[in-house]
Amino acid sequence: MVEWLDVLNISIYILFLCCYAYQFVYVGIRLFKKMPELTAKKFHKYAVLIAARNESNVIGNLLDSIAAQNYPKELVDIYVVADNCTDDTAAVSRAHGAYVFERYNREKVGKGYALDFAFKQIMRKYGEDFYDGYFVFDADNVLDENFIYEMNKVFDNGYRIVTSYRNSKNFGYNWISAGYALWFLRESKYLNGARMLCNTSCAISGTGFLVSKEIIKKDDGWRYNLLTEDIEFTVDKVLHQEVIGYCETAIVYDEQPVNFKTSWKQRMRWTKGFYQVMHNYGGKLLRGIWSNKGFQCYDMLSTIAPATLLTFSMLIINFLSMSYGLIFENYSFVIKALINIWASIRNMYLTLLFFGSITLITEWKQIYCSTSKKILYLFTFPIFMFTYVPIAIVALFKKVTWEPIKHTFVQKVTEIRSVDS
Repeated sequence: MVEWLDVLNISIYILFLCCYAYQFVYVGIRLFKKMPELTAKKFHKYAVLIAARNESNVIGNLLDSIAAQNYPKELVDIYVVADNCTDDTAAVSRAHGAYVFERYNREKVGKGYALDFAFKQIMRKYGEDFYDGYFVFDADNVLDENFIYEMNKVFDNGYRIVTSYRNSKNFGYNWISAGYALWFLRESKYLNGARMLCNTSCAISGTGFLVSKEIIKKDDGWRYNLLTEDIEFTVDKVLHQEVIGYCETAIVYDEQPVNFKTSWKQRMRWTKGFYQVMHNYGGKLLRGIWSNKGFQCYDMLSTIAPATLLTFSMLIINFLSMSYGLIFENYSFVIKALINIWASIRNMYLTLLFFGSITLITEWKQIYCSTSKKILYLFTFPIFMFTYVPIAIVALFKKVTWEPIKHTFVQKVTEIRSVDS
């Protein structure tokens, strides 16, 4: 029986390595290879789309940061979808220079539906070719002043979809906001950055991305409405052999949750959304591994695969084995199970600490909080990630619907950067 326990643990460990070992290679690529320096021959005309629900508190700073871009003003128009709002989001947006579409639909709720509404309104009014591309932001974002200028470089070099460097407004607030922030920095630098260097497709991350008019025309708007519409969009485009680009010099700052209840709800939605994408597209990605875009499909399949369930499987197997040993007084079984549980938790913690440490060191100047908080929250980062395990389990059985997240951090870019670092 002990031998079978070893076989099961080793099998899960090998499966985990098969799914994620390549991400260590990504780290090496980013550490030893520089991003290409691109230039643009043309300033393209863009529309900026913001889906907002009761965001009057924060949307003004985003609109001001767009207006302050180092990019020709006549080539950027801003559109806000005030989606089922009960506050003055529409009025605030108009006061800050945005065109506003007011949408009321209690049945089709979510960011995807709001974006589709905006695309169709714009194309109906101006035609399909009026804009070269469309930026998508969340209302709580603020932009570096060179964001559009830098994104235009990658777009002009032939990428029809481009994602950006996702930073955070409130890294130093507590261990929860820091956990999110460090993960997004790692995703930008060591996943999307490495993918860009390997000429494979990147993944968009909810906000701060650019889509060409050709993509929107082909899709007749925005047809992605799962709980994680960004991942659904990414996977669908990878399956259609689209290569998504990444611009590391285009920085978007967004707000992270700071209390566990809000974080739990948000990550529950994300996890359920990943399950939905896995259900709808997992088989296609698996078959796509043997196509000419095999690595892209493998990478995206690993991205949406429920890694936390592998961890849970390993833990539950050993907990059951320990219970068996206690019931039948087979204490060698108990000891073996305890050793395996400890080893699993230790290895997970050290792996996450490794990725967090590399990210913290290389992105130190991009993290705006005190040195003591940076170091403290590095060690709580693996704990934050551990909390995905119960979320992943509950999400298997719980019905999850889209709910808006209340945003309260009202900060300009200069205020974010002024925090001691």
